[in-house]
Amino acid sequence: MKTQNWLIKQAELNPHRIAVSDGQISYDFATLLEKIKVDASHLVNLTAQERVGLMTRNNIQGYRLALALISIGKTIVWLNWRLSTQELRLQVDDSDLDLVIVDDVLMREDFDHRYQSFTNVLKRPSAKANLIAEFNFDKVASIMYTSGTTGRPKGVLQTFGNHYTSAIASSLNLGLVENEEWLCVTPLFHISGFSILMRGLVYGMTVRLMTHFEPQAVENVLVTEPVTIISAVPYMLKRMLAQRRQSKRTYNNHFRLILLGGGTIDLATLKACQNAKLQVVQCYGMTETCSQVIALSAKDAEEQIGSVGKPLFTTQLKIMPKTNEIAIKTPALTPGYLNQPQKFATKFKDGWFLTGDVGHLNEAGFLFIAGRKDEMIISGGENIFPQEVEAVLQQYPGVEEVAVVGKPDSIWGQTPVAFVVGNVDPEGLIRFGREQLAHYKVPKEIYGVKQLPRNASGKLQRFKLQAKFKK
Repeated sequence: MKTQNWLIKQAELNPHRIAVSDGQISYDFATLLEKIKVDASHLVNLTAQERVGLMTRNNIQGYRLALALISIGKTIVWLNWRLSTQELRLQVDDSDLDLVIVDDVLMREDFDHRYQSFTNVLKRPSAKANLIAEFNFDKVASIMYTSGTTGRPKGVLQTFGNHYTSAIASSLNLGLVENEEWLCVTPLFHISGFSILMRGLVYGMTVRLMTHFEPQAVENVLVTEPVTIISAVPYMLKRMLAQRRQSKRTYNNHFRLILLGGGTIDLATLKACQNAKLQVVQCYGMTETCSQVIALSAKDAEEQIGSVGKPLFTTQLKIMPKTNEIAIKTPALTPGYLNQPQKFATKFKDGWFLTGDVGHLNEAGFLFIAGRKDEMIISGGENIFPQEVEAVLQQYPGVEEVAVVGKPDSIWGQTPVAFVVGNVDPEGLIRFGREQLAHYKVPKEIYGVKQLPRNASGKLQRFKLQAKFKK
């Protein structure tokens, strides 16, 4: 199946609608198309290879280059600029790149000849570049490497068909309004960021770019600009709420919802959102599915607290017998991992894709996630899922954030311990845990920390906490 180049289509349908803005520069779709043609003329003869690396912050030029690359038939290999040069080299080698286009401010002295700055690339002689008229649904548009908490990171292939069906499923869930504007503060190299860019093209929607998350700056945009949606993770939402309590400002009249991924919220946070008249749609998804495949509507959030919701219209869901692993079927699912077909094959059971998460469905059909199989703590033969424990400890007064991991133990194999941000009495927190949970699930030690380690999308990195116990 093929579809018309989405940028060309929007330039025809909605030429004067704003496609992208960073608060200073704005392009409507007609102007954006002309800019992309210019950028493409500098890119077209740089490499004969299909895959091109791209490393950029959330800015207009990075956005333009991404669209230019896919419009001349290239596959974007998104690279996380927060990685070390050695980590980047492993991904560049794995994807066999001979060209990585890098935001000027992200260039490093130890980059080799394959890395070229935006400025150098755009100074190259231009050549005639014909933008491809149609996107083939089976064509790989982008490759994103999973964070790889253990073992070799996986290059997830994402086709135009994957992105399209993800966008359609999201629109059926969230709806679309006239003059929709989505604030993109999550990084473009993460699916939560790039999916917004792709939805902008499919919907004819404005994408408002921000370079990074800072509560006061985000609030200022939401107050003064006609943003309708923002994607966030729980720690971002809590900081947004804290900023609102301090400033007492309200968001613009067009703002309608927060799409929350990366974990569920506790009842206190939900109540705070309701009191602030903020609609929160919680969701579950992954790099392999081009963003969310399961979502919890705001109207069900209080009654189904702790749930991530029900499958979107295009998603099928199953809890595997015996293991309780969550399995799905969706047209948004990746066709595979780059150079690792055997690894991808092991992710299937009877045609169902195994997510690696363990959970259950309640009688009403809402999905609750216990945690990841590879993060499960086994203590004295008992299985403990950190997320379940964290959800309870989060309710204790003074706890701002909490992460539970397994600490090696000569007798029990592992014992749960907690890292806590906030002003908390450790003994009181342990007592509270014992009132709510089976005793073997309650952390035996509490460590106070100033912040928890997170990746660029805000997801907790438990392996960095567990590394503290390795000798």
